[in-house]
Amino acid sequence: MLLVGADGIHMRAARDARRWHAGGVHDDDRGRDALLATLHAARAHVLTAIEPLDDAQLRTATLPSGWNPIGLVRHLTYGGERYWFEVVVAGGGLDWWPADDAALDAGRPADWRVAPDESCAEVVAAYRASIAASDGILAATRLDAAPVRREPDWPPERFADVRSVVLHVLAETLTHAGHLDAALELLDRRQRLVL
Repeated sequence: MLLVGADGIHMRAARDARRWHAGGVHDDDRGRDALLATLHAARAHVLTAIEPLDDAQLRTATLPSGWNPIGLVRHLTYGGERYWFEVVVAGGGLDWWPADDAALDAGRPADWRVAPDESCAEVVAAYRASIAASDGILAATRLDAAPVRREPDWPPERFADVRSVVLHVLAETLTHAGHLDAALELLDRRQRLVL
């Protein structure tokens, strides 16, 4: 298993895998380990990509849609980790979700908003904390378990188990990691992906 990455995220994945094998949650352990290690790698990719950026770069939009890197991190925190794992999987409340504000959100969902007076470091720290909370939830939950709080309008087969939720968050994180790579290449004109 890969053991390097931003802030030891991959180290945590390896530690959690040993804990699952040592008597914790037992699914198809190898499949579970591979799925969660890939999720950890996607998260680490995002954190590593933004690490060298200063506040001005984190707040600079380079694509016509107008989002910026720190807004993407906020979205991965709220619309990725917290919503899917804390709310859907664990059944937590949504009292932390930001209210929509058309004047501030420029047509984007409120979970992308970072106010000018908010510290970028605090937004990144909140993402790291949401990852840790999600990892705790996943360490105690079987992948074949039903999510505690499904949306009422979801058909029965949509997100029927925690595995499908993890796959969704993984796909969303990987997709946004690719968006971030493209945006950063436009921002600093440095090639990040070698083809």
